[in-house]
Amino acid sequence: MPTAARLVAALSLALLAFVVSGQVIPLLPEGKGVGPWFTPVNMLVALVTGWIVLGSRAGRGTVPGINNGLTGMAAMMFWELFVHSTDEMVRLAMRNRYDGPFEAIIAIFYIGIDYAWMISTMNIGVTLLIGGVAAGLATEYASRNWR
Repeated sequence: MPTAARLVAALSLALLAFVVSGQVIPLLPEGKGVGPWFTPVNMLVALVTGWIVLGSRAGRGTVPGINNGLTGMAAMMFWELFVHSTDEMVRLAMRNRYDGPFEAIIAIFYIGIDYAWMISTMNIGVTLLIGGVAAGLATEYASRNWR
């Protein structure tokens, strides 16, 4: 059921994804172009994650709200890494890089680990922590004040 808390959760995680996407682009390797869909895809994944994960758990108090914000942020990062890793795997599979489908599926997780290692900087970590806490508190505020 649509609620104000779900809307605030979705929009706050989408804003966080927008900010973090801008920080991630300079960290990618020189030859790796992100294309025009990098930030919108991240924001779409964040909208869905915020609506489902963060918005559905709103209304339990301030401390659970902070925890839900951090959980929503972690879920958002997992799904964004998964989406971009799958995209890279498909790109490599079209070049006959893998011997079979099982090897390609396993490659999604290796590529995801490489991407996570590439973007694990203090700047992005602090932005994600602060953004996750802010998203959780904003969602909790919306749940408490707008029914």
